[in-house]
Amino acid sequence: MWNQFKTSDYQGMLAESTIMKGHNGDIINAYFTRPLGPGPFPGIVLVHHLPGWDEIYREMARRFAQHGYVVICPNMFFRFGHGTPEEVAAKARGQGGVPDVSVVGDCEAAMQYLRSLPYSNGKVGIIGTCSGGRHAYLVACRAKGFNAAVDCWGGRVVQSQQELTPAQPVAPLDYTRDLSCPLLGLFGNEDQSPSPEQVNQHEAELKRHKKTYEFHRYDGAGHGFWYYDRQNYRPQQAMDGWQKVFAFFGKHLQG
Repeated sequence: MWNQFKTSDYQGMLAESTIMKGHNGDIINAYFTRPLGPGPFPGIVLVHHLPGWDEIYREMARRFAQHGYVVICPNMFFRFGHGTPEEVAAKARGQGGVPDVSVVGDCEAAMQYLRSLPYSNGKVGIIGTCSGGRHAYLVACRAKGFNAAVDCWGGRVVQSQQELTPAQPVAPLDYTRDLSCPLLGLFGNEDQSPSPEQVNQHEAELKRHKKTYEFHRYDGAGHGFWYYDRQNYRPQQAMDGWQKVFAFFGKHLQG
């Protein structure tokens, strides 16, 4: 749980950029961090948002590592070239966005990488925010083997036929019956992507397929309420959300 470390405890971690095999065997880069020590540790695949493979995700990865997880955050935009996160994200948007098929392939490969490590406890979760929340849900439906999934305000899980594109040919909601692990969802009631009505639709589909899930919705919060570098940051709602994520992953990955 948050802020419950003993002041006498030793803490240390390794954090670095690395490379991994992704979708179709492509070599992509990733950010990797783990606690020091023999483990065994559970793993987390961290999926970045549409604004890019940026600094806040490195900080999130280190936060999870501090709480006892091995984390890998693949660069989903690797195939669009390099530059600042904003520059690369603009290239990705200009080319229609990252294809769902490559996201699933990269995340599945990241899961297998984490599970292969000698200090893994064999359990791996996935979490993403914004478009990464959508991707985390999509991957949990399309790739078998994850033990838990967290969708943080993932927009476009619910998509109309008019919103589908060659890169996103099927709405993630339509894969719900294939969801193969417990799901946690965090949403702001002032958000419009997803809107409260879309969250209701998502929840109804989970219930229809008798999936194991828990949704938490926050008054006074909109999209991206964890992002402390933006005006939509809501500290109380954000920290409550972090607590729920730690409790959820603790239950499903550390046991």
